Amino acid sequence: MSRAQAESVIKNIIREIAQECAGKGQAVSETLVAFMVKAVVLDPRNEFNVDRTLTKQDVQKLIKLCVDRLLDQKSPSLDTVKMQVYFDMNYTTRREFLEENQRVLQSRLAPASREITDSRARSREELESLYRKIVSYVLLRSGLGSPTDINTVREATAALQSVFPQSELGSFLALIKRDKEQQLSELTMIVTGIRLFNRDSGKGGEGIEDMPAILNEAIPATSKHIESELKVTQNLAYQYTAILEQLDHTEGAGSSHSVQPDVLKQALYNVRQHESFLNIILADVVTCAKQVESLQRQLGVQMNELKSTVRAKIAVPTAQVYPHFTAISKLWSGLQDEMVLLSVLSNTVASLQPFLETQAQLLPDPLLEPLLEGLEVQSDEQRLIQSSGNRIIASEHKNQDWLFPETTANFDKLPLQYRGICGYTLVKKNGLLLPGNPDIGILKHRDKYYIFSSTEAACGFAEDPEGYIALVAERAKQSAELIQLLELHHQFSSVTPYSEMKSGEKLLVKPITKSESGTQTDTHFVETNIVKSYEWNEWELRRKAIKLANLRTKVTHSMQTNLSHMRRDNISQVYLPKQAACQTKRDNVTNVPKPRVYLAGLRGGNTKTTHMVKTNLTRGVDE
Repeated sequence: MSRAQAESVIKNIIREIAQECAGKGQAVSETLVAFMVKAVVLDPRNEFNVDRTLTKQDVQKLIKLCVDRLLDQKSPSLDTVKMQVYFDMNYTTRREFLEENQRVLQSRLAPASREITDSRARSREELESLYRKIVSYVLLRSGLGSPTDINTVREATAALQSVFPQSELGSFLALIKRDKEQQLSELTMIVTGIRLFNRDSGKGGEGIEDMPAILNEAIPATSKHIESELKVTQNLAYQYTAILEQLDHTEGAGSSHSVQPDVLKQALYNVRQHESFLNIILADVVTCAKQVESLQRQLGVQMNELKSTVRAKIAVPTAQVYPHFTAISKLWSGLQDEMVLLSVLSNTVASLQPFLETQAQLLPDPLLEPLLEGLEVQSDEQRLIQSSGNRIIASEHKNQDWLFPETTANFDKLPLQYRGICGYTLVKKNGLLLPGNPDIGILKHRDKYYIFSSTEAACGFAEDPEGYIALVAERAKQSAELIQLLELHHQFSSVTPYSEMKSGEKLLVKPITKSESGTQTDTHFVETNIVKSYEWNEWELRRKAIKLANLRTKVTHSMQTNLSHMRRDNISQVYLPKQAACQTKRDNVTNVPKPRVYLAGLRGGNTKTTHMVKTNLTRGVDE
């Protein structure tokens, strides 16, 4: 089967699974279905072989397994995968969000901008209507008030008339479309700066919200809410970890309780993934707070500079105040972006909460309390403190490269594998997640960095790193949510992050390992260096040296007289006479004889008198 045929079959499988789930009342996205198909095929317990073509029975089995897992309402593992899909498809970095926000704003304002730039107003009524449209556009783009509020419109109109009176509409209409759009953008920033300055001076600001005050209240509230959610999630993770450790130490203890270890592990993965996402969002909120603080400080500086510029002056040159208005507008726009970003982050936190409901229903507090009796629930910080006293002795592992805080630059910024989870514990304790302690020592193996929860785990992993890496991958095949949680995409060539999936187009299709390539060898590796001024003749070098020595004592003088003052070079241009010719109907020529006359005896001779003889040898024309 060709690659194109395989992709077509996979798309049909995904479509059929999605339709069957929808028919049973459960709507699922194609991205979720695509990952579930990968998870089912990768799980060795399902006995699928990707090296051979799937038979009809294999396809039916695959569809049934996927549908069963997608319709399982009591699976924390499914909730974890759904949470991962949602987060990767909706979360973007700060820079990407700001760029997308600007694109959305431009697209929303495109019709209003086009209506202004394409206008061909001529009459007085049309020009007044165009001016009102410009005022509305300025209000919409600045986000300072509504175009339907009469007081806001009056204030914006007054500010616009101070920099762009209606009499200049003719010049505006004569511009090309690109220049019109640029002038609209500049007018928006200047008018926004004027309104913000008037608001700060207590002379206006109708419809303008106090953005700094709102952000100063919203950021701490959002941060507190996220920290509260994070604390609850972390406490659940600590409790699940303690119970799983107790069940692992007690032989057969899992069968004497109503809670199965597999359900506890799925719940642990669920809350650990939620904790990871909350930490990412909380870091963005902290960055947002720092950015807001910086913008508010710059806004205050700009306002003070503008006040000192216009204080006690009847008229101020536009070249002095317009840059201040523009800067104030940009800073306020930055505050608006931070407000939108904060709102998106808050909504993301709220949207993650439903993905915790299954594990909360399966493991309520009354069910966990008997299991937690007599157990010491340790937090991640307590585990780090408990294991900080022990350290790997590097001399006992000479074949391995160990890194320590005092000998490694940027030790705390190393890209740790498994998101800082101990891989040895994950394998030995059948999927238990314990955070590693970097103070024990970081193992560098094939340019990747691994940390461990104890010295015993570090020594055990160092004895066979490749074996444990493979075992971690095998464990992830049985619990597909670990691929995203532990960032194991590089170990599974057929599994990509959810945000890079496109309806499973590359699902189960082996990656191309061959490709056409070419190399080119330069003719000369060493660049030539030819010095044009090189001289081998010592006399020529002497001549140049004397010339340079003489020039050192020379001075260039220039003089200007009354006649040459304020003169300039003049050039005149004339039209050259054109060549003219005439032509007749007949060509004719005439010929004359060429004279050949010889004189003899002019120099005299033996006689005293001169006797000249003239001889005419001219031949006739007709001869």
